[in-house]
Formats: sequence, structure tokens, C-alpha cells
Amino acid sequence: MMSASFGRRARLTHKADYQHVFAQSNRSGDRYFTVLARRNELGYPRLGLAVSRKVAKSAVIRNRVKRIVRESFRHAQEQLNSFDVVVIGRPQTGTCSNEALFASLRQHWARLATWAKS
Repeated sequence: MMSASFGRRARLTHKADYQHVFAQSNRSGDRYFTVLARRNELGYPRLGLAVSRKVAKSAVIRNRVKRIVRESFRHAQEQLNSFDVVVIGRPQTGTCSNEALFASLRQHWARLATWAKS
């Protein structure tokens, strides 16, 4: 059983980690997020975020989106196995409700879980 925390080891912290995911990844997208995922050799998933000013001009809204993504990832870690994941916010993300964002992310995590099985 994996811990449901979101410590430093669960984060992509270096530019090289992001480049590794951007270079060759599986993509999942909808109107709110683009999710890029690539297998890692660590045995646990890691998350990176890219939420720019195009998502929302207000830092408060961008931070809300990032909190929602981190919380959703924290709960889905167990099903994501060994993936490095980068979640990219899209312009409509800043204007929708928290419930819609959580629902969108659940669908992305489910897709990643099916990729993990194959």
C-alpha cells in the first residue's frame, strides 16, 4: 500500500525530468488538461505541472488549479504505477468548477492506468 502523501519524491523537480517526458510520451487530452506520461524506472509515479498565465491571469486561480491537480494525483497514485506525468493546463481550466476539474483528471488517471496494464 502506497502512502497517499505528496512529498518531494512524488514531484518532477528538474528540467531534465520534464524534458524526458516531453521528448516521448503518451498523451491524453480534453478541454481542460493535456496530460503527458512516460514510464520511469523508479517504481512510483511522479507529477509535474505546467499551468501558465494563458490558463488564468490571476495567480490565485492558477494556484487553485495546481492544488486540485496535486490533490487528484495524490489520491490516484496507487493506480498510476511507474509513470512520470506532466499535466498542462488549457485556457478553459481557469473558468470551470472544481468538480469538473476533478472529473476530468479522474478520466486521465483511468487512461494512464490502462496504459500501465499494457
